[in-house]
Amino acid sequence: MKNLFLFLFLFSSVTIFSQNILKGKISGKDNIPLEGVNVYFDGTTISTISDANGNFSIKYEPNANNILAISFMGYQTEYLTGLDASKPLNVSLTVSENELKEVVITKNELFTREQKLKLFREYFLGKTNNSKSCVIKNESDLRFKYDKEKLIFTASSDKPLTIVNESLGYKIDFELVVFEIAFSKLSISSKDVIKNFYGGVSRFEDIDNSVAVLERREKTFQGSQMQFFRNFAKKDWGIKKFLLLNDDNSIDPLTRFKITQEEDFVKVEILPQPKGEIKNGNLKDIFAAYNIAFNRTEESKITFQTDSFYIYKYGNNSNIESILFSGKISEKKVGDMLPLNYGIN
Repeated sequence: MKNLFLFLFLFSSVTIFSQNILKGKISGKDNIPLEGVNVYFDGTTISTISDANGNFSIKYEPNANNILAISFMGYQTEYLTGLDASKPLNVSLTVSENELKEVVITKNELFTREQKLKLFREYFLGKTNNSKSCVIKNESDLRFKYDKEKLIFTASSDKPLTIVNESLGYKIDFELVVFEIAFSKLSISSKDVIKNFYGGVSRFEDIDNSVAVLERREKTFQGSQMQFFRNFAKKDWGIKKFLLLNDDNSIDPLTRFKITQEEDFVKVEILPQPKGEIKNGNLKDIFAAYNIAFNRTEESKITFQTDSFYIYKYGNNSNIESILFSGKISEKKVGDMLPLNYGIN
């Protein structure tokens, strides 16, 4: 059974405005201004902190379509969309309820915590060289559950995971919203995995900008999902880039997709694929499925369970849950994750 990996990240629609600086004020309990609050756009290096009066200003890209997160110790994180940069934001944070969740240990547990950690690292960080350099500083905050009836493994954490990626020179704070692995049978082996997806909100911080690190970042970008969707939006295909294939035969993407440039995003409509070409019998509601190759060497597959989607400025896109990747491109997980604003001024 072919493994399919779904990379789910949370994006919401954002109203479009022309301003590029977003300003606001953050207060906490009893309407007291909060200093040192982290304010950042999900998945990027675009961040700031509030001053002694609770005020902040941050670069705003309306057509990037990502979430503004506001995070402070002892308070619930706020996630904001539909931003109007022409008006100051007034954000009142809610005090967290510090509930210690009980950890239940059962005598008939089939798998050890170390086995579960190994599985989580493999499907969250990945197995590439970049992934091997990653360290999750607070793995003890992770909780795991294995549903033996549904054959589903899940992971969660009340605190953001702090990931140090020495290979790519980033520290990432990742708020894990969902992590799930489905198995074909009662197992914890990767060979029995049917489907994996995870999602969350992340903040990137540069910790190393040496020449060697910058070269590794660019190498990681080449052949990534980010590059694929950026090229897709620009209709930029080719032998030394990405090729669309049916089996091993090259296909003209313009005969399979209708790509329309809107004001601040690109709309992609997937044209009906001849039924004889669709060979993935493990999934339902498949609208189209194609092989793709990067630089003629890295082969992958993309499966669409939707007939349309949108691509935004950073290469982030809508309908993530309905666009599935397998093969080489799916091997790049959090350990190979670059900020959404990578390479964009």
